[in-house]
Amino acid sequence: MTLKRQLAAAALLFLASACAQGGPERVVERRTTETPAPRGAALLRSAVIDSHNVARAAVGVPPIAWNDALAASAKAYADEMARTRRFEHAHQVQGPGREGENLWTGTRDAYAYPEMMGHWLAERKDFVNLPVPAASRTGTFGDVGHYTQIVWRGSTEVGCAMASTARDDYLVCRYSPPGNVVGERAY
Repeated sequence: MTLKRQLAAAALLFLASACAQGGPERVVERRTTETPAPRGAALLRSAVIDSHNVARAAVGVPPIAWNDALAASAKAYADEMARTRRFEHAHQVQGPGREGENLWTGTRDAYAYPEMMGHWLAERKDFVNLPVPAASRTGTFGDVGHYTQIVWRGSTEVGCAMASTARDDYLVCRYSPPGNVVGERAY
């Protein structure tokens, strides 16, 4: 087995174990107002690009660009999670066409887009720039995986979308090329 295939197999095992741990955490907080958070495609795009590029600039990584095809892929998966009410990473085959993915869920209309991004960016406190999966001070890569995808030097494009149920919002961001590659550093 070639080294490249060994790394791909290790990455698949790593991702499978991360998904088997129950998926990302659902964010629930008491609301201080009944006014819904602002929504819209332009607001989402602006919040994503602004927050990602501020974080990337802080570590010397080039800016990321919006990609409408990734946003469409993200929308399809956000709709699926809202329909099934299953909050878990998408099952994707390894190889060409694979997309990086960040997920977020929380109480419907309670969070503005910058707050959603802030939950991912807060993982920076546990990040160390070591090869994945050793990039976390806690020893658990899942504690920094959203942040590392945001600042992953090799990822040049992002597209995000959201879908909702009566209770929850589901946000999906897709990245190309995907980050969080086992054995590589974020930047």
